[in-house]
Parts: sequence; structure tokens; C-alpha cells
Amino acid sequence: MRTDVSQSPGENASPPEAARSGRLALGERPLMLRVTVVVAGSASLGAEMAASRLLEPYFGTSLFVWANIIGLILLYLTAGYYLGGRLADRYPDSRYLYLITGVAAIGLIVIPFVSRPILLLSLNAFATYSIGAFLGSLLGTILLFIVPITLLGCVSPYAIRLVVKHVEQAGNVSGGLYALSTVGSIVGTFLAVLVLIPTIGTARTLITFGLVLLVVSVAGLGKRWPWLCVFIGVVLLLLPPAVIKPEPGMITEKESPYNFIQVINDHGTRLLLLNEGIAIHSVYNPSSHNNPNPLAHLTRAYWDYVLIAPYFNPLHPPNRINKATIIGMGAGTMAKELSYFYPGLPIDGVEIDPEIIAIGRKYFDLHEPNIRTIAQDGRYFLRTTHALYDLISIDAYHTPYIPFQLTTKEFFREVAHHLTPDGSVVINVGRTAKDFQLVDDIARTMSTDFRAVYLIDVPSPPGTLILNTLIVANNDPTSLSNLATHMKHLNNPVLRALGEEAIRHTAVYHPAPGLIFTDDHAPVEQVVDNMIIDYLRTGK
Repeated sequence: MRTDVSQSPGENASPPEAARSGRLALGERPLMLRVTVVVAGSASLGAEMAASRLLEPYFGTSLFVWANIIGLILLYLTAGYYLGGRLADRYPDSRYLYLITGVAAIGLIVIPFVSRPILLLSLNAFATYSIGAFLGSLLGTILLFIVPITLLGCVSPYAIRLVVKHVEQAGNVSGGLYALSTVGSIVGTFLAVLVLIPTIGTARTLITFGLVLLVVSVAGLGKRWPWLCVFIGVVLLLLPPAVIKPEPGMITEKESPYNFIQVINDHGTRLLLLNEGIAIHSVYNPSSHNNPNPLAHLTRAYWDYVLIAPYFNPLHPPNRINKATIIGMGAGTMAKELSYFYPGLPIDGVEIDPEIIAIGRKYFDLHEPNIRTIAQDGRYFLRTTHALYDLISIDAYHTPYIPFQLTTKEFFREVAHHLTPDGSVVINVGRTAKDFQLVDDIARTMSTDFRAVYLIDVPSPPGTLILNTLIVANNDPTSLSNLATHMKHLNNPVLRALGEEAIRHTAVYHPAPGLIFTDDHAPVEQVVDNMIIDYLRTGK
């Protein structure tokens, strides 16, 4: 039989009887209930922020991943609201509420430990191109949050049922408690993003939210266990952080507000891996330091071909570049190459993540005096600088995605305004062996503001998952013969050989009808997701 709100058994019990029975009379201890509501709201949104970071090293961040996280979290909370209301009517007893929050707390604490094997399985699935296992493990990891988040959704309706003594109070009480829950969510969001994740990492952030919720739950039950919970929490937080994603030759790994960063040693060469680690973002071989052989300063990858990008323009004097900027400098591979082959060249190296700049200095010997490092968003940098450049190199990736704001017509118009009359812009675009859709879309967009656009399909070893095409563009009309002419007059044999090799892999881009990326509509992530899924499905 359903108990009426104004006639519940707990209301008629005297306070001593309620205390002896371990039950909370309706309307008693409202402060503790409100604290629980705030902590539960904080834990739910803190867990959501941590969920994105938990998945990022393996799946990256995109609208697709965020839509899954936000959509499922909302689904879990919705189920929790409904379940909490039903349970509160049937069991209007605070002990059940604190048991619910206690189980949710334990669920949050165990997520970092249970999820890692699933994430490693997903990594192997991606490496072997098993789309079923890949998507299955992604879904499985997100589903790890179903128990704690659903239970956290039960808290607000359950607390309302316990606090409301009369129907006349229902609106005021429910509005106040949901406001407190929202305040807790705001606190949890900013606490996780601005303080906990950058300071102690994702796993410890989840453990922290879980432990605070567990202490509140135990205190609400009236037990003497909170200090035991605090002791256990201190032990867990003091444990050395586990390697999030083990890689052979690991030198260091860390989390920043923007990326999960790894530096590994691959047969003497240092590699910078970000997030899911499919692509290499910077390379450096310590043996190249002060090595007089120019070949030792090449990477044998797409970075090398950026060196000859200025020579597509017939106006450009051989061997003279006055100023360059790199949007997405990483740990400095391209900046160091330019510094070596164009000695003293002033370079503005723009990298949004200051931790990557620090990694570049510590592990990639990024100490050239001519390189000015700028920790800033690339588009914001161009919008706020008045400098003109002979070369603008764009290589900003949150793998596998180029930030959409760096692919639009409005962005490339800004780039064109910062080029000298004989300057060139070059952007690195990832693709597969068969899918050139993103290359075509970006080249088509660039052709609306540049009068000449070229595609350099960079040679790669057979079986490489992500291939590279460099798109080179000039403000003035040019031709491939301009590059060939410049190569004949270059005194540097390494640059001359690179140019001759580039000519064999370069095509003039002729715009075809299709989508022009704009700030309002640039479906970069959708194009890349389709490319990856198609590759995983066909292996091509």
C-alpha cells in the first residue's frame, strides 16, 4: 500500500524513536539531505567531464564521442529520476537513499580500474581494424557509467520525498533542491576541468568524487565509518598513478588540459604521441644535434616537404624566406627543420597546449633562439597579429581531427591576409589510400581565396594507416613549372632533391562543385569519422 506524504510512519515517531530505529523522520536532518544533493550533483557532472578524458587517449574527442557521452549521461540521469521517485514513494527512508549514494560512490571509484582492460582491448581492435570490437568497446566503456550515474539521478527526487512534509511545500522544496543539484553540477564541472584533472589526473578525479560521495553516504547512515573512508581514500590517492596506455619505450606520459601526452623512444628516435596515439605529432633524434650532415636533419616524412613550399611562387627568390609561422607547432619538428635549412629564420611557433611546448624543450631540444613559441589558439593568433609571413604552415591536429575552425573559408581568408605577395601557405591533411574526401573539401575551400592550389601526396610505407597530403596555396597564379625552375637554381642539394621528389607527387588542384567549409558549416568530424569507419570496414 502506497504511503501518503502527510501520513508517513516516520512523521508520527518521536525523534528518539527515529534515532533508535536508524530511520530519518520526514523533515528531519534537512541540512544533511541538502549536502547530499549538492555532492551528488557535483559527482555526476564531474564524472561526465572525467568520462571524456578517460576515452580521449583511445578515441579522441569529437562531436561523435561527446554526443555519445552527453546523450548516455542524460539517459542515465533520466532513468535515475524515474527510479528515484518510485523508490522514494515505496521506501521513504533515508537509509535507502544513502545506500544508493554509497553504491554510486563505489561505482565511480572502480571505473578507472575496470575500464583500462576494455580500453586496451579497444586499442588492439583499432590496430587490427576490427570495427565491431572497436565500436563495441567504445560503447562498453561508456556503459561503465550506467550504474553510478543512474543512481546519482535518484538523489534529487528521493530527497524531495524525504523533505516534503506537506503538499503545499512541494513546489518550493523541489525547486530549491533541484537548484542545489544544479549548483553542485556547476561546481563539479569547473572543479574537474580547472583543478582536479590537470592536477591529479583523470583516474584520481573519479576516485576523489567517489570518495567524497562515499563519506557523505556513510555519515548520512549515522555510522562511524567516514574516517575509515577518508583513510582508504588517502591510500588510493597516494598510490603512484598507473600508466594509462603502455607503449614500448615509454619515456614519459602526462595529461594536460588539452591532450593526453606520451613521449616514447623508438630505436633512438623520440616520438610525440597525443591522445589515441595513432599518429606521430613530432619526431626528434638526439644524434642530429650539431650533426653537419644535412640528411640527419630530415624526418623522411611529410614535414620535409614543407621546406620547399615557398618555391611554388615564381616571385619567390631562391633560398630566401624572411619570416614563417607554424600553426600547430607540436614539439617543434617543423620549426627545427626550417631553422636548420634556413639559418636565422624568424619563426613564430604557435601551439595551443603549453605542456607540449614544455615537452618540446625538455625532450625534443626545442631551444633555437630564432623560434618564438606562443601558447595560443592558431586562429586567435592570426586574428590578433599584424605580421606578414613568407610561409604559413598549418599542422594542427587533435587526432584524427583538424579543428574545424582551421578549415573554413573565413580562416583561409585570414591566412591570405597574412601572406606576403610571394608567400605560400601549406596545410597537412590526413587521408587513407582511397579516401580523399577531406583533402578535396579543404582544397576546394582554399581555392575560393587562393588563385593556385597544389596537392602533394606524400609517399608513405605500404600498410600505413594514416597518409598525408600537403595542400599548398598561393595568392598569385602559379604553375608547377615555377617549382621546377626554382629547383634548378637552388644551391642546397638536399632541398633541390626534395623539390624534384615533390614534383613527382604533386598535382594541380582544379576545383570541382561541392561543399565549401564555413564557420557555420564545416562537418570535418563527420568526414573523418566516415573515412575511419570505411577504412576499418574495408581495410583500404
